[in-house]
Amino acid sequence: MTALKSNLFKTVMIIVSTLTVAGVAALIVVLNLDHSEASGERSIDEIRETSLLTEDITTDTVDGHFVRISFRIVTDGEKALEELKKRDFQMKNILIKELATMKAESFQSGLSGLEEEVKLRLNELMKNGIITEVYTVEKVLQ
Repeated sequence: MTALKSNLFKTVMIIVSTLTVAGVAALIVVLNLDHSEASGERSIDEIRETSLLTEDITTDTVDGHFVRISFRIVTDGEKALEELKKRDFQMKNILIKELATMKAESFQSGLSGLEEEVKLRLNELMKNGIITEVYTVEKVLQ
């Protein structure tokens, strides 16, 4: 009977030890998780890795001024970024057409409308992902 109690004690200790180790491991994993992943937010490194910085685009405006501008276009992933790179000529076409319809005062009052329109127009073309943001990163109006 003592041998039975001894084996039972060993079995219970092994189970308790295993559960304790598993609990500690789970706690470590939960505490070290990146909270941005849990909330669905992407890190700035991920955003930069899946975005494209356009070359400077110089074009005229409706009222005879010239603008030189560049954008950072953020996609939702690597596949979308690769597609956007292949569609660079279409992207430039959209940017030039949108810029050519604007007046100089539009560039001084804000570019949110332009960024949103470029995003919408590019998303109409995209097949492998979407454009999540368009940022104006440089602008010179002459």
